Amino acid sequence: MIDEFELMPQDEPFDPFAVMLFKALQVLAFLFFIALLAIAPEARDGKIDSKAEFLVTMSWPDRHPDDFDMFVQDPLGNMVWYRRREAGFMLLDRDDRGGANDFILVDGRKVLSPIRQETVSIRGIVAGEYTVNVYHFVAMGREPVPVSVKVEKLNPTVQVVHYGTMMLKGAGTERTAVRFSIDANGGIVDVNGREKSLLQTLRNPRRNAG
Repeated sequence: MIDEFELMPQDEPFDPFAVMLFKALQVLAFLFFIALLAIAPEARDGKIDSKAEFLVTMSWPDRHPDDFDMFVQDPLGNMVWYRRREAGFMLLDRDDRGGANDFILVDGRKVLSPIRQETVSIRGIVAGEYTVNVYHFVAMGREPVPVSVKVEKLNPTVQVVHYGTMMLKGAGTERTAVRFSIDANGGIVDVNGREKSLLQTLRNPRRNAG
């Protein structure tokens, strides 16, 4: 029937192997295209690819020898600090001890880093109030030291929730940098600086729970 209607020339017989090879090449080309899309996603201005929802950063002057610690408490009472670096959705990425541990390894050698900074990432949404405190753990001098705290909301675009600098005047000083509240969608509903001692909370957990 095919020969009668001359739909296939007699001198070019049907080759199933050639058809299978062509189809395989089509599949490989499609997979290569999908791989390119995955490797080079579309760039979007103001967008970031981050697992965190909020980032809290504390910093003080470069090369300063003093040791400052950051305490962050979430609405459920979970708290991260240098003795508990992960709690709830919060993670203390690094405990910066001033001049004691500020170095990086380069070709197997320790190189001093001038940066004084601690960061806490909040990787999920829990509605309620978060408290960020700064504690002057070790003071090598008598002069007040400026300490800055920044809170950033990361998704869907970067938004600075709070940025402020305060002076800490010696070992044992604790100050509240900021208290901020979020709703169930991660929206900011309140930002204030009312003092609240998180050290007292650690010392009296039962009273705080009550």
